[in-house]
Amino acid sequence: MKKIEAIIKPFKLDEVKDALHEVGVSGITVTEAKGFGRQKGHTELYRGAEYVVDFLPKVKLEIVVPDTLADQVVEAIAGAAQTGRIGDGKIFVSDIATAIRIRTGEQDDTAL
Repeated sequence: MKKIEAIIKPFKLDEVKDALHEVGVSGITVTEAKGFGRQKGHTELYRGAEYVVDFLPKVKLEIVVPDTLADQVVEAIAGAAQTGRIGDGKIFVSDIATAIRIRTGEQDDTAL
């Protein structure tokens, strides 16, 4: 099993969710996040005063899928989240040793 974590722009969430549904992903966890990378934040003007916004709003997606589906999921996220501009985000893929569905006790692929 693979855990795929993606940090994307918030306005791309619906497109990514639709793309994941098309490849057969049945469940995702979404968390609101803030961060910065190469963007380094930006400056804004508020009531005549300039201030720096260091951390930009992002959305973090977490998805655990069978190994056979991992590449399709990564491609779906990358395709749907891409704007071609700086700050599109990142995708991280890691191995998952065990998954357990608490309600039934099912393990690994059957728990997904």
